[in-house]
Amino acid sequence: MIPITDCPRVTIMRKLGLEPDPWQIDVLESQHPRLLLNCCRQAGKSTVVAILGLLTAMFNSMTRVLLVSRSHRQSKELLLQMQFYHELLGARLLQRKTSEVLELTNLSRIVSMPCREETIRGFAAVDLLVIDEAARVPDDLYRAVRPMLAVSKGRLICLSTPHGRRGFFWDAWAKGGADWQRIEIPAGKIPRITPEHLAEERRALGDSFYRQEYECSFESVEGLVFPDFARCAVDKDSEQSAICTRQWNALVRRWEQLSGRPALGPKRPLAADRSLPPADCQLPTDCIGGIDFGFRNPFAALWGFVDRDDVLWIVGEHYDRFRPLSHNAQFLPRNVTWYADPSGATEIAELRCADFTVRRGNNAIRPGIAAVTARLQSGKLRVLRDCCPNLLAEAGLYRWSGRGEVSDNAETPLNDHNHALSALRYLISRLDARKMARVA
Repeated sequence: MIPITDCPRVTIMRKLGLEPDPWQIDVLESQHPRLLLNCCRQAGKSTVVAILGLLTAMFNSMTRVLLVSRSHRQSKELLLQMQFYHELLGARLLQRKTSEVLELTNLSRIVSMPCREETIRGFAAVDLLVIDEAARVPDDLYRAVRPMLAVSKGRLICLSTPHGRRGFFWDAWAKGGADWQRIEIPAGKIPRITPEHLAEERRALGDSFYRQEYECSFESVEGLVFPDFARCAVDKDSEQSAICTRQWNALVRRWEQLSGRPALGPKRPLAADRSLPPADCQLPTDCIGGIDFGFRNPFAALWGFVDRDDVLWIVGEHYDRFRPLSHNAQFLPRNVTWYADPSGATEIAELRCADFTVRRGNNAIRPGIAAVTARLQSGKLRVLRDCCPNLLAEAGLYRWSGRGEVSDNAETPLNDHNHALSALRYLISRLDARKMARVA
């Protein structure tokens, strides 16, 4: 039996037969309430967090530790590690042990939970919340568990290997500021991983996947449907953006003069630059948009115009969820011909009753992707970056399904991160109907 009275955490880890790396000592000694561990594969992140969580429960009575991961199997695996180290410490204070909970006689509890928002909301007053493989845990689950720390002022530890530039883990790492303590451990800092093994892994995995798995790099997702989409983004300070904004505002005001009605709802003001183009400037006439209906999934709408050079400019978006159609309609300009998700027959009828011009979009996925790709390759698609953040974010995540995923069909995209992109697909597939085989 290993004596533990008055032993610091680092000493106990050593007594368990585990010599901690310098970064693991930092984790064990850290007191920061929000901790991000961005570690390569096999770095020992689960080991050090398991020891930290166990000792927190043993040394502090009435402590509640909650373990969450992308699957229940994985959160139970972390609990099994804690139970193993607990047995090495002589199973002190043991009250009850199952595959999902470790209860101690000091009234502390360690619980592993499944990755389901609806079953996890009942927990409260959590003293230590551990999110394993956090980069792969859904944002909805993260938003559901964070309030559990509000009253207890508990501690949150997120540990993971990166999984692309998406999700709450990436957002906290890149934009979380002083709210988080960050510890990054690439494979080069792990003496147990040899250079020879890393060289072999780089050859086997390829550079991008190797950087993600072993160098803690938040890589763009491989297999993107639109890998070059970012090239069509136009910065707001550019001359192109200024010309586009003036044209759009002029189109709005011309429509209002002709119709005698406001083109924009109360939630959608004009852009800041309201100056008109020169008098001899020929304005484009086609104002078009796309809509993908959703409630739990986002409602996504995009709009813009086609200029005299047949370039489609996307100048605005509306992206929201858990809102009725009446709310979303307030954000949609009326001087636009909309091409909408054809499965939303009821929503299309409601928008028509509200005096929007709405037509059924083309829901064929592959021809729609081909139509969008054709405009990207020809340079005839431009997106105002600051006006369409969700469209650009989805384009960096929308990817083809791969072996062992939803489908083994290499030409079928995953049904995720595709709502604004679906709106764009409805729009372009109708705009360019019967043009796809023409020479540009």
